[in-house]
Amino acid sequence: MKPSLLHSLIILLSILLGVTACGTAQTAAEKEAMASEVRQRVSDADFTFKATYAYPTGYRQIYLSPFYDVKVSPDTVRVYLPYYGRAYVAPIHPDEGGIKFISTDFDYQLYPGKKKGNWRVAVRTKDTGREITLNFDIWENGTVRLHVSDPNRQSISFNGKLTTASQPTP
Repeated sequence: MKPSLLHSLIILLSILLGVTACGTAQTAAEKEAMASEVRQRVSDADFTFKATYAYPTGYRQIYLSPFYDVKVSPDTVRVYLPYYGRAYVAPIHPDEGGIKFISTDFDYQLYPGKKKGNWRVAVRTKDTGREITLNFDIWENGTVRLHVSDPNRQSISFNGKLTTASQPTP
């Protein structure tokens, strides 16, 4: 019996998907190197979070352009994120929309997460005119969930990745 064109196409697609999946899988050594680097950056308070999705309170998720980030270093926190939601106090200047600030006076607290390979980081600003709290949930594969609390606005969450030296910024 002669195989049909559809049967041959299915076999070809299966082989292509198998080869593609094998080529993108990380080895155990690569995963451990990534986990080690993430662990070191979080404990040193020196990392960059790149936001990919915003989750406003009561709204659907919003895909973000690659330009939004939070840079944490031992002496400075620089935040450049969008804001979607209800503001209780409107900004005076129109260019002050979003969540944009640079803080040099802040508290950085590191806690172990609920599961192994997970950390919780709380950053509380003291020099932004009001206390803004950034709560990071960071996993050893570099995935990050950020929850931003501001007394003048509804809270908002973001998902994204922690950039490392082995993973260049897109």
